Amino acid sequence: MRKTLTLLLSVAALACLCPAPRAFAVSKEMIQLQTQVQQLQDAVQHLQETQDQQLSVILHVIQQTTDNVNRMSTALNALQQQVQVQNESGGGKIDQVSTQMQGLNDSVDELKSRIAKLDTELKAIQSQLQNINTPPPAATPGSTEPGQPGAPAQGQPTDQQQGGQQNGQQPAPQGAMMMMQQQPQQPQAPPLEQLYQSAIRDYNGARYDLAGGEFSDVLKYYPQDDLAGNAQFYLGEISYRKGDYENAVKSYDAVLEQFAGNPKAPAAQLHKGEAELSLHRRDAGIRDLRNLIARYPQTPEASQARSRLNGMGVRIVAAKPSAYR
Repeated sequence: MRKTLTLLLSVAALACLCPAPRAFAVSKEMIQLQTQVQQLQDAVQHLQETQDQQLSVILHVIQQTTDNVNRMSTALNALQQQVQVQNESGGGKIDQVSTQMQGLNDSVDELKSRIAKLDTELKAIQSQLQNINTPPPAATPGSTEPGQPGAPAQGQPTDQQQGGQQNGQQPAPQGAMMMMQQQPQQPQAPPLEQLYQSAIRDYNGARYDLAGGEFSDVLKYYPQDDLAGNAQFYLGEISYRKGDYENAVKSYDAVLEQFAGNPKAPAAQLHKGEAELSLHRRDAGIRDLRNLIARYPQTPEASQARSRLNGMGVRIVAAKPSAYR
């Protein structure tokens, strides 16, 4: 028991001698430090998670933007192809519309010619009616009528005829004399309307050589008539359809220089530009198409020129039209 009590007293003395408050303080500071470290680790982890989430969102937005750009690029390529196809098909449609309009203009010209021809025939009929209604002139004192005294009987030769028979000359038959008196003098030039309409029919029937000769006759015999400008235009059209673009350009120039007020002038300007483009004269063709737009901006030919320039990728600028002398 003594030994046990001594041991207990020794332990108590040692416990009294140890600095208990300081050990407790050190343990409290360590706990606080560990707590702060844990909080910092949690904050760092939370920040890392937040950055990961934001990075994922940014990557998702970038992916969506990339997809949108790819879709826009695909749509733009498809649109460009569609525009190119429309331009290519539009050229054929423009040519078809131009041909239809040309045929319509030809029909209108033919109708005008028929109306003018009917007017001429009506005037001729009125003139014949006036001649019928006009009374015959009174007989002169020296003249005699059949059945009066001194007048030769019908079928009997006159004194001049008898004298001709006595001289050995045969008298001309009365039918031949009447035909010579009634036969009108043939005009040197053929009728304008008939000649022009025949040329239009031959042109529409693709008989270009015959039509060209007839249009040349219109220019030869009626150079001051309004139809002369049409004839000059069709001469250019014949050369253009034959592939003779040089002569076509010359004919179109003649229309623009000599018949500037003719209704065919815009079409002549358009087809001249097309002929020059066919001759690989790009600058001249573009210049003529621009002049057409400047000179005749409201015409269908100007719309065709705009489409043609757009199809070539040429910028349309407002140019002052060149004056034709």
